[in-house]
Amino acid sequence: MGVLFLNACSTAPDPASPLPSPADPASEAPAPPSAAPSVTPFKQAAPRALPRPGNPGGKAPVPAEARAVDTSRPTRVVGAGTAASCTSDAVVDAVRDGGIVTFDCGTSPVTITLTSTATVRNASSRLVLDGGGKVTLSGGGKRRILYLNTCVKPSTSHCQDQNNPSLTLQNLALVDGDSSGRPDGGGAVFARGGHLTVINSRFTDNQCDPTGPDLGGAALRVLSQTRPVYVVNSTFTGGRCSNGGALSSIGVSWVVLNSVFRDNTAIGRGANPAKAGTPGGGSGGALYMDGNSFQVTLAGTLVEKNSAREGGGAVFFVSNDRTGTLTIKDSALRSNTSTGFETSGYPGIFFLGAGKPAVTGSTLKK
Repeated sequence: MGVLFLNACSTAPDPASPLPSPADPASEAPAPPSAAPSVTPFKQAAPRALPRPGNPGGKAPVPAEARAVDTSRPTRVVGAGTAASCTSDAVVDAVRDGGIVTFDCGTSPVTITLTSTATVRNASSRLVLDGGGKVTLSGGGKRRILYLNTCVKPSTSHCQDQNNPSLTLQNLALVDGDSSGRPDGGGAVFARGGHLTVINSRFTDNQCDPTGPDLGGAALRVLSQTRPVYVVNSTFTGGRCSNGGALSSIGVSWVVLNSVFRDNTAIGRGANPAKAGTPGGGSGGALYMDGNSFQVTLAGTLVEKNSAREGGGAVFFVSNDRTGTLTIKDSALRSNTSTGFETSGYPGIFFLGAGKPAVTGSTLKK
């Protein structure tokens, strides 16, 4: 077991080095053709019960750069006052065009099921998607919902360090995203480059490929960020992936504030590097962080009832050069199951980094 700990992620790529560029979603297989138009008549589905966003008991202060964007003067609006006007095509077009995007889909909550992945254009300086607390974007269990990759048709000479587009998701729900069969993870959202922020949002029942030693992130897969990713007052439930049932990254720093991770699962088998005869994966029931020098902070956050078939039922953290730090403040990690391994004295956590995790005002228990 000790050897497995020491080698858990010894083969993870250096985040400063170019990573293989995932395929452009334009190359994904489209929906089966039919004689009917691609936009089908709208049918109002029964409201889906989703958890509330964020941890009501979380009191961590939120810095100015992580607060909700003022969307009172949007660049563009999806919909014209009715649920039927809020179509997949309208969302995809708005994401492509960028700017501040809001929704006018009527007075009731609405679910928009995408018929193709919405792709952020690299020439955009920013995209803000504000669902107003009433909009759910769904992948329909068939596709990823949002895709940002500055290394596909890059607008700079060094795509890994490209700060834009910034992508802010706020007051939104993303459900049933699925990137299974793809080697890059990110069931709901894949973001490589630019700058991602998530505020007051919910991620439910998303999934990515069930096997693989270093792919992950049923909700969010994030690479090549020059600034920390803020996740504020958001909730992640029911995610399933080889690693990282909610979040996954390589060489990325995170600040997670007043959020909830519950019932997410790392379902891979064989850890990283993959044990002989296994496909690899199965670590980080909720959070899977790998790479060299990076920092992760959880504050005012609840992480409970997550599980990993291998290591870190709550958090898997490996800094290959042992400079990375994990800070847990005023949070609760409880009832997270690490079937294979975890760090002694830190239930639900597997940690290889600088010193020990810094835990203050928090509860860690089986």
